[in-house]
Amino acid sequence: MSLTDRYLRPGTLQLGAPPPLSVYVHLPWCLKKCPYCDFNSHEWRQPEAADAPVAGRLPPLVAEGAGAMPEQRYLDALRADLEASLPMVWGRSVHSVFIGGGTPSLFSPESIGRLISDLRQLLPMQPGCEITMEANPGTFEKDRFRAYRAAGVTRLSIGVQSFDDAKLQALGRVHDREQALAAVQEAAASFDTFNLDLMYALPGQTIDELAQDLRTALSFSPPHLSLYHLTIEPNTAFANNPPEVPDDDTGSDMLDLVADMTGQAGLQRYEVSAYARPGHRCAHNLNYWQFGDYLGIGAGAHGKLSFPHRVVRQVRWREPAAYMREALAGKAVSNEHEVTRKALPFEFMLNTLRLRDGIEAALFAERTGLPPSAVAQGLQEAQDKGLLEIAETPMGRVWRPTARGFDFLSNLQEIFL
Repeated sequence: MSLTDRYLRPGTLQLGAPPPLSVYVHLPWCLKKCPYCDFNSHEWRQPEAADAPVAGRLPPLVAEGAGAMPEQRYLDALRADLEASLPMVWGRSVHSVFIGGGTPSLFSPESIGRLISDLRQLLPMQPGCEITMEANPGTFEKDRFRAYRAAGVTRLSIGVQSFDDAKLQALGRVHDREQALAAVQEAAASFDTFNLDLMYALPGQTIDELAQDLRTALSFSPPHLSLYHLTIEPNTAFANNPPEVPDDDTGSDMLDLVADMTGQAGLQRYEVSAYARPGHRCAHNLNYWQFGDYLGIGAGAHGKLSFPHRVVRQVRWREPAAYMREALAGKAVSNEHEVTRKALPFEFMLNTLRLRDGIEAALFAERTGLPPSAVAQGLQEAQDKGLLEIAETPMGRVWRPTARGFDFLSNLQEIFL
């Protein structure tokens, strides 16, 4: 079936102008699979590389030579994937790029430079395009982050999770406190903007221990913090052998502490898990939450693309070896489907209600192709329950969660299911 028949044929939806376009790139390998992780990540190990990484030196699993991670072949596959995807995004410029994993910082700065160069060659990028890359303190080497900056990365997101050695060990992380401190120090010196990922409600964690983690993180004056409540996900090591974690009441008290300490430090909570200083909100994640489009390339990457009469979701082959083989053959997509008219309202609200400031009501019709009447009943029910408010602003009508709706977000989202 031709591109026109597949994506541009007539349909019942009438979407407006295409939303902003982002690109997500998945680099799937990591040093060690964390017991709480349900992402598409794959340990890369050589027989002689069983030792833990040493501060200041990458482990032998990423050394050049026999048995090394297939960086160049994977980059070839990414380029082939991107080239095959170009007809779906003709004429559209890229708003942001996010290089996630896995542990992207296992890839050398030279490889990241090649990846960004390929993206720039094949896709027009908007001026000031945000290019974020995830990094693990366990892959930290002196000057490595500066080299990523020189390669074209504009924003680093560091997976610290905790500065407490006992908690890091409980989470199965490969780095320790000293490596985390060194990595954050280097990021602060190398980048104008960066993010720290922290987790709370960890096994055995007290409120005082969380406060110490937050004090340490805030001592670096980070432009952006992402703070996640530890969740036991299905099909993870923690699901098979659950650790003892703080109860719900303590978890709620911990979130209150997070809100207090980040607010006092000048960070604004703009999304359920995201806190930023003015001018440092994550453009890439905002595009997700505003139901924008994103092209996902790499093993297991998900994407969402809008056309005049339909919204399409895609998934790439999950296993890295299968992905490289299929992408190099021009068949990177393993699954694709149109989002149904019935599912679109929930998908839109599921994402946009995560934003503290809410969403312009006009974007609903523009990005789903459906009239506002499709969610009118849900909006009224959410208002009646005190979970949502409809406000008139200089930008027009806005739907946004109330303070109660933000605290009980899943209850609010379920109304639109």
